[in-house]
Amino acid sequence: MVPNATSAISGPLLELERQFLDQSTLIERWFREQWYEHAPPFYGSVDLRNAGFKLAPVDMNLFPGGFNNLDPVFMPLCVQAAQAAVERMCACSHRLLLVPESHTRNQFYLKNIARLAEILRLTGLEVRLGSLLPEITEPTLLTLADGGSLMLEPLVREGNRLGLAGFNPCAILLNNDLSGGVPAILQGLGGQCLIPPLHAGWHVRRKSRHAAVYERVVQTFSEEIGIDPWRISPAFRVCSGINFHERAGEECLTNQVDALLTSTRRKYRELGIEEEPFVAVKADAGTYGMGVMMVKDASEIVGLNRRQRNKMAVVKEGLAVGEVIIQEGVRTFETIGGAAAEPVVYMMDHYVVGGFYRVHTARGSDENLNAPGMEFRSLAFDTSCCTPDCRQEPDSMPNRLYTYGVVARLALLAASIEIEETSPMPDNVYCGCGCGTVFPESRLHPDGCRP
Repeated sequence: MVPNATSAISGPLLELERQFLDQSTLIERWFREQWYEHAPPFYGSVDLRNAGFKLAPVDMNLFPGGFNNLDPVFMPLCVQAAQAAVERMCACSHRLLLVPESHTRNQFYLKNIARLAEILRLTGLEVRLGSLLPEITEPTLLTLADGGSLMLEPLVREGNRLGLAGFNPCAILLNNDLSGGVPAILQGLGGQCLIPPLHAGWHVRRKSRHAAVYERVVQTFSEEIGIDPWRISPAFRVCSGINFHERAGEECLTNQVDALLTSTRRKYRELGIEEEPFVAVKADAGTYGMGVMMVKDASEIVGLNRRQRNKMAVVKEGLAVGEVIIQEGVRTFETIGGAAAEPVVYMMDHYVVGGFYRVHTARGSDENLNAPGMEFRSLAFDTSCCTPDCRQEPDSMPNRLYTYGVVARLALLAASIEIEETSPMPDNVYCGCGCGTVFPESRLHPDGCRP
């Protein structure tokens, strides 16, 4: 059953859920048409915030690292969706190289890799793990806290193909977000499907670009089903030329924060929402909740102390923050055991395969929950997020989860379009399974080959 999750839901979200239920046939047909035009990423996860009057994604991850947090009951859904993703990549594929992050001491992340590898093996793939760590010079067995194990092996590059000693994979799946850039060994690969593509990594990708594409997707979707797009889309602004240590870009940041807060207050008054608006200032590239602060007044930007500046100045891999996105803050009214919680939805191909709640006992409803001290509570429910039950109330758990699944899939669709629009595609790509098939650019999956 779902953990003791409660939501202070007001009328508008119930109205939104009712509209999604009433128009589920139209919604699913609309998605089907979109996926015909745009190939989905291999996998992804979306952090959602439910404010009662607004439900919106606040982060879209193309290298999800929490498969270990999914309840085991989701395994059949994961395997079925992964099978579809593999078939979309190339039905001939039978060997896959999984390249993880270099978190050899992070047991939670290693359990994620173990779960992901298990899912992929159940699709009929031979899966082995290749490490980017220079110290991995021979097969190295890592013991997991739950008694399991993982074998990491050194990568071997031969021409334009990447593999392991005695292992020539059809495709390479990255579970490494490339925040620190693209290692030389991954550059110039031309004979295999590389998924997600290199330009989906945080060395290139920007949250603001994704947000702009998401706005377009939501506008089209909202016109189709007749809802106010503001209900499911957070407004945003962007500032570049930022240096928190030297206070560079402070005027731009202050002005943009003030402008977004002012427009949000205006919208709140229009809708009769009696809440104090806030914004999230985030590094425009990066993950793990680093480089994030919540702001309720533009004066707080000028008043940052040294510790706060140091926290905002760098993100993962110690990279300096030079660009930020100012995103409309969305409260979470969901709680588990009295602690603030937010749902995280996982997808493979274009299917919702499960999710969990991120919970933080020391953070409030208007704070960043993706921070040290967070916990994860798995969601287990009788039907998938794609199966509403029109016989029940709009806020019943199957229908609440369906609503979450719709918004998460909108973010996934935006990621698909984002990848397409930023793709430095060659004219032709050979299928990585060695079958010799050549796929012209017009039929090319953004993650590799598309039969």
